[in-house]
Amino acid sequence: MVTTLIRRVVTACLYVLVLLSTVVGSVYAAVSIDKGGRVAAAFLPEGTPLDPSIPTPESVLGANVGEWHVRHDQLVSYMYQLANASPRVTIEETGRTHENRPLLLLTITAPENHSNIDAIQSTHVNSVVSGNRPAGDAPLVIYMGYSVHGNEPSGANASLIVAYYLAAAQSADVEKMLNENVVLLDPSFNPDGLSRFAQWANMHKGKQLVADPQHREHDEGWPSGRTNHYWFDLNRDWLLLTHPESRARIAKFHQWRPHVLTDFHEMGTNSTYFFQPGVRSRKNPLTPDGNVTLTEALAKYHAKALDTAGELYFTEEAFDDFYVGKGSTYPDIHGSVGILFEQASSRGHLQSSINGPVAFADTIANQVTTSLSTFEGAVANKAALLDYQVTFVKSTEALIENDTDAGYLIEQPKDTGRFTRFLALLTQHNIRYDVVNRDITLRDKTFEAKNAIYIPLDQPQYRLIKSLFSTQTNFENNTFYDVSSWHIAYAFNLEYQSVSQRDARGVKTAANIELAKPELPDALPEGAYAYGFGWDEYYAPAFLQALLEHDISTRITSKSFTATLVDGSRHQFAPGSVVIPRSGNEGQPLAEYLVYLAKQFDVPVYALKSGLTPAGVDLGSRSIVPTTPPSVLIVGGEGTREYDVGEIWHLFDTRIGLATSIVEQAKLASTSFMPYTHIVFANGRYQLSEQAIQKLEHWINQGGVVIGQKSALRFLSAQGWLDAEVVDNSVIDAAFDTDDLAFAEKDALYARKLVAGTVYQANIDVSHPLFYGFDSDTLPLFKTSNMIISNDYSPFTTPAVYSGAPLLSGFSDKAMVNLIADSPAVVTTRVGNGLVIGFVDNTQFRGYWHGTNKMMANAIYMWPFMR
Repeated sequence: MVTTLIRRVVTACLYVLVLLSTVVGSVYAAVSIDKGGRVAAAFLPEGTPLDPSIPTPESVLGANVGEWHVRHDQLVSYMYQLANASPRVTIEETGRTHENRPLLLLTITAPENHSNIDAIQSTHVNSVVSGNRPAGDAPLVIYMGYSVHGNEPSGANASLIVAYYLAAAQSADVEKMLNENVVLLDPSFNPDGLSRFAQWANMHKGKQLVADPQHREHDEGWPSGRTNHYWFDLNRDWLLLTHPESRARIAKFHQWRPHVLTDFHEMGTNSTYFFQPGVRSRKNPLTPDGNVTLTEALAKYHAKALDTAGELYFTEEAFDDFYVGKGSTYPDIHGSVGILFEQASSRGHLQSSINGPVAFADTIANQVTTSLSTFEGAVANKAALLDYQVTFVKSTEALIENDTDAGYLIEQPKDTGRFTRFLALLTQHNIRYDVVNRDITLRDKTFEAKNAIYIPLDQPQYRLIKSLFSTQTNFENNTFYDVSSWHIAYAFNLEYQSVSQRDARGVKTAANIELAKPELPDALPEGAYAYGFGWDEYYAPAFLQALLEHDISTRITSKSFTATLVDGSRHQFAPGSVVIPRSGNEGQPLAEYLVYLAKQFDVPVYALKSGLTPAGVDLGSRSIVPTTPPSVLIVGGEGTREYDVGEIWHLFDTRIGLATSIVEQAKLASTSFMPYTHIVFANGRYQLSEQAIQKLEHWINQGGVVIGQKSALRFLSAQGWLDAEVVDNSVIDAAFDTDDLAFAEKDALYARKLVAGTVYQANIDVSHPLFYGFDSDTLPLFKTSNMIISNDYSPFTTPAVYSGAPLLSGFSDKAMVNLIADSPAVVTTRVGNGLVIGFVDNTQFRGYWHGTNKMMANAIYMWPFMR
């Protein structure tokens, strides 16, 4: 009887479980189906014949695809085994990431094409550049790129299946496609970020998958895997080329100039699936309408494939193609068709959403589906794609012919290091320039021979050049997903002028002459009284830091002086110049080491004969003070914006050579500030404990220096440490007339209040220590927020103020421009014996805005002169 009772209880419990599974059946079904991922064949069209000699992903990984998040080393291992097993696949390492992970590119085509691949590549690229119509049987080049954001991993995991499919599928369609075309497959645009996120997702996976969005697996810690090693967004780096991942990729792009390039992403879990085209009015005007037409043609194949799979999707909304430095836009400006795909993210292995459970394996499946539909659509539209690259060249030639401008003259500044980086960027983008070999005066500006270059617009990169020098401020659609300007001359703070077709006749250049370079010493006298170098060079801070790292005593001057050199000549040293006296450096091989550093950093060094100067202060002056070796803490962690923190870290680490400590703001209360000279607060939200605030205030009063950027100024102002008031949002709201607006115009009004990425001009005080090394009293700043501050506008505490008509390039509503005009851009405040410095803008935006980098360096090395 007891046994019968137990049996009935068990039966009843099972019945309840069945009922519960019916109520939440979708979640439990997802767990039962996708808990173990899927074998590769299950992701592919049913009935696809597969070569059994080709290793499957699961046979190499030891798990089904989607069961775990693939690590980058596993991805690399599989791709090499695939290349070893299949005559269709070759593999190459194109570079290495910051964390020394290999960047791979697979070339997948018929075996007979591999034996002739160099000729295929050369013929294709010559056709693209020249605009000559290719032969009717010319191959398409299709570049498949995955997961530029590391925590959007469905793309990289899908690349396992796509590569396997192309290597192993034995259907007539696949064989025909590979016989007649070439596929380039980049399995992971961002190996470092992918590895970081895979570790996060896998370490939080249990045997029972947790779909709760609040579960730690779905709430990734700081910094996220989205970014690369230095916490940069690599999807914004296609144009800027700050990082090795991008430089390797762009080199291959130009070697191949593909017809189609795919860019697989993820978006919010409550979304569905997006593929382009996006909003036509939000594309860059330099991208031909034919690009969108072809994207629409390919979209029909994605729609058909997703319809068959029964998946929800959308097109022609959200996202934009204006900024040409993204994976889906850089190809567009070059005559390729870039296509953005966005999959709702599981952010782990399984997560609930408003559309039902999102399983990792399902996200991978959708990316595989649209990868295969890309092949199908490209092959079906092959003739149109081949023709488009021809018409792209012809239409570019027509634009060149009708342009009233012929090119751009750019002056080489005293700072040759910064100019060298500028020229390297041009070269990486295949932009041709020539050196000016005769002085030319244009609109009261003289460009000297061998000290200026000329970039002609009559070249294949016309469209990219026009975008780089665009000063457009009004647009058809003023809603921007990303920045609205990336003006290269403003970014590098270079003097330039556009040259009209008529004036171009007077521009004389030569390709075989070199720019004037600073005279770097081959040797320096060992017994000189002192040595010195100026602060105007981009790498002068790196030079100084290298000396400090070797315990070499240095001094910095706040006043100019003219010194007599060992050879009897004279040289003028401006404020900020560095002096290395023999006194205090006895026993150091100064001369030899200084020559080495001068060549390494491209900074001239001079040997001084005496401490008595013919003009200005003498070398023993109290205005020439010993350098304080900096020790810098950067505040990071939850609440801070990882991009901004990473950009500051990157500047210090890679361009100055200064080791910095990054401490999460939640740990500041238990952190000793005594070892640090500087604490940097990047853009972010700061909520420090009372204990941390008290410790910080004591440290500042004792002589510490705080540097704040962007929204950090709100925190510093609230504590009374920064003598500036952040303008309330209500003031901005009041500047916009909302009378007669409809509800549908709400988003457009919000967009008008943004300053998403625009160039503003500031008037600067070059006598202020924050601007030592600058030689012009105006400076282009990059604004990425609508934050405005006000203060007493003292010339001693407000060394930079936006000009009266500050907008140089990009979109800003007139109301915002008027509010920002004449407001402070930089503020300093003395607090006890310490100093607080506030930058309204980001001085190292995306590692690209070189012209303002020295503001941060000066805050680190020149602070004693500001007290």
